[in-house]
Amino acid sequence: MIRAWAFALFSLSLLAAPPTPNWAALEAETLRHFQALVRLDTSDPPGHEAPAVEYLKQILEAEGIPCKVFALEPGRPNLVARLKGNGSKKPLLLMAHTDVVNVDPAKWTFPPFSAARDNGYIYGRGTLDDKDNLTAALMTMLLLKRLNVPLDRDVIFLAEAGEEGTSSVGIIYMIKNHWPEIEAEYCLAEGGAVLRRNGKLSRMTVATTEKVPARATLRVRGTAGHGSVPLADNAIVHISQAVARAAAWRTPMKLNDTTRTYFERLATISTPEQAANYNNLVNPDRTAAIQEYLRLHEPRHDSMLRTSISPTVLKGGYRMNVIPSEAEATLDIRTVPDENLNQFFTELARQINDPAVEITRSPMTRQPTPPSRLDTDLFRFLETAQQQIYPGAITLPTMSTGATDMALLREKGVQCYGIGSLVDEEDAAKGFGAHSDQERILEAELHRFVRFNWAVVTQTAARP
Repeated sequence: MIRAWAFALFSLSLLAAPPTPNWAALEAETLRHFQALVRLDTSDPPGHEAPAVEYLKQILEAEGIPCKVFALEPGRPNLVARLKGNGSKKPLLLMAHTDVVNVDPAKWTFPPFSAARDNGYIYGRGTLDDKDNLTAALMTMLLLKRLNVPLDRDVIFLAEAGEEGTSSVGIIYMIKNHWPEIEAEYCLAEGGAVLRRNGKLSRMTVATTEKVPARATLRVRGTAGHGSVPLADNAIVHISQAVARAAAWRTPMKLNDTTRTYFERLATISTPEQAANYNNLVNPDRTAAIQEYLRLHEPRHDSMLRTSISPTVLKGGYRMNVIPSEAEATLDIRTVPDENLNQFFTELARQINDPAVEITRSPMTRQPTPPSRLDTDLFRFLETAQQQIYPGAITLPTMSTGATDMALLREKGVQCYGIGSLVDEEDAAKGFGAHSDQERILEAELHRFVRFNWAVVTQTAARP
């Protein structure tokens, strides 16, 4: 009887599993699409994503997948493709952007839009940001259709424009004008990565929240005069002191579910010294020293603990012997998701402690939102797929210190998770990476990332 039940359960598990694609046979097709997309110059600025959308639309419609195109500006369209499920669950959105940051071709070893293959790598602008996600989403849609996978929820593919600085033509336009086309329970997008150190898999980061841009300008007006006569209200002196005080302010440490879990899990794969730091962040006897260590030696981790302030632009004066009447500084402020901005700016003024300094807050382009939850089916499926596709690593939920378009979807209640291809940690010091002058991806990791996307999407959307 036990054997009979075991066989029945095994048979049911086979029925529940979606078909397995022939991955080896698909690699040439994946490479063809990826190279074709990388070779399209979709730099933003100036922004011209139309060729990428035309390419995707042609491929998808040839497979019988319906597509819609929406554009706020000519030449900057967004594409939406949808595979219908039975409606028992809310949709899953696969989002990737077609634009890339602009380049200085003279600084590239391989032409930035060549998609050149060399020694196991593919070089080109967008290979990591974001045409790997774009290709993985495309291949996932094609395979779901070809293999006729029954779905409990719609799977939507959004190839958006303008992520690299002009979201008004992309996600903002889509949310304001075409929300029903992309409304979903879950979203998979960019923002994470699988990291390898010294050839060994280390961790997979999944972006579940991000800091919020809240930039400000400091401005001082004083008396203009000859440089030979020092003045007490010298605008340069006042702005310099204000910038120094703002930068020296150690805002309070604030952990959330994402960052707390991140450091707890990171400790399990760190050196004993690092693990002691991460495990004692909230130890009142040790936290001050640990936070200072992170500030000096692990600035990204320090930024994940608190609202950060980075002076980025100084303006003042126009010739050597003239005291200017005005000076200003720009502060790049990135707040933790639950920061009270009114209280923050009140305290910033107190820290600067100079009535001559006027603080002007820049308009907010996105609002603080709670982190995506860690107890959802999709996050569990991400962990499961990581164990299958990237064995030996560990999944870490991460708060991005930068900004992505997922923030605007989280405002609408969508649970968003950022993922990405495998990169070697040593690459950054060598000058390789997203937005760098030598962006590249390991060809084998492009194919593994497609398999990872397939595993996550089928677990999340396929009908048993």
